[in-house]
Amino acid sequence: MYRDLLTHLPVIVAVARRGGFALAAAELGMSPSAVSHAVRIVEERIGQPLFARTTRSVSLTEAGKALVETAAPALQDIAERMDRIRSVKGRPSGLLRINASNIAIPLAVTPVVAAMAERYPEVTVEVFADQGLVDIVGEGFDAGIRLGEMIAQDMVAVRLTPPFSVVIVASPVYIGRHGRPSSVADLANHNCIGYRLVRSGALYRWDLIEDGKDIAMETRGSVVVTDSLAAIDLALAGVGLAYVFEPLARADLAAGRLVQVLPQTAIEEPGLFLYFPRRASMAPKLRAFIDTAQEIGRASLRTPGRVA
Repeated sequence: MYRDLLTHLPVIVAVARRGGFALAAAELGMSPSAVSHAVRIVEERIGQPLFARTTRSVSLTEAGKALVETAAPALQDIAERMDRIRSVKGRPSGLLRINASNIAIPLAVTPVVAAMAERYPEVTVEVFADQGLVDIVGEGFDAGIRLGEMIAQDMVAVRLTPPFSVVIVASPVYIGRHGRPSSVADLANHNCIGYRLVRSGALYRWDLIEDGKDIAMETRGSVVVTDSLAAIDLALAGVGLAYVFEPLARADLAAGRLVQVLPQTAIEEPGLFLYFPRRASMAPKLRAFIDTAQEIGRASLRTPGRVA
């Protein structure tokens, strides 16, 4: 009854994923009017609107959510099966969509993608940088990369980096002008570079340990950023103290461009993991990504692109 509508389902899913008709059209290589026409055909056949449209946004209706929740995984499964068939007599191929946190890009994505481009040119890796957690299945991603503590228990997780600490760093110039903080409480007397979470808008608290107690420190400062590498750049410029993942600052610390302060307060994070839903079999393109990451090894994943 609805067989003729199947060709329009990728359009519906793309509009939902991209949040707009124009963006979906660009992804699919179609005109916006063709995308609108496909959506209208499906809506007319099922007798319900799939999207709530305003001049500024497009969002799914309840009917749209129900359709996309069913169609998106099915379409992804079909794409993966097609990739497997193509890979039977050849090499891994197809589009691999990865959703990664901002910090994961320099630490665990860049070296792997660079190697993938050389080893598997038939695989196109599309990386989406995102601070928050997303429904990787519902939004059409093959896998995500996050800190281990953020990954749902029902996901398959593959370690990409060893555990690492979160450190407070400053430049020698800043310390020469303002001195070192002597305690967590003394941070209130320093210019602490803030980090704002884009999705929630909240300022990130500095998680620290002092005298065996966990402390979530609300800091103050003259600058707020939404990117850890920007915080490091500001610290290098002598602006203030930055709270960052140690691997991001490792080269600068080793070269003496930055100095760690209050090292006894540093907490340890479990490291970065690639995660994906449990399936009967793994797509060759994802298997290739995992194998490449593991072959590169922990030592190669330590350097985040800053040259000492």
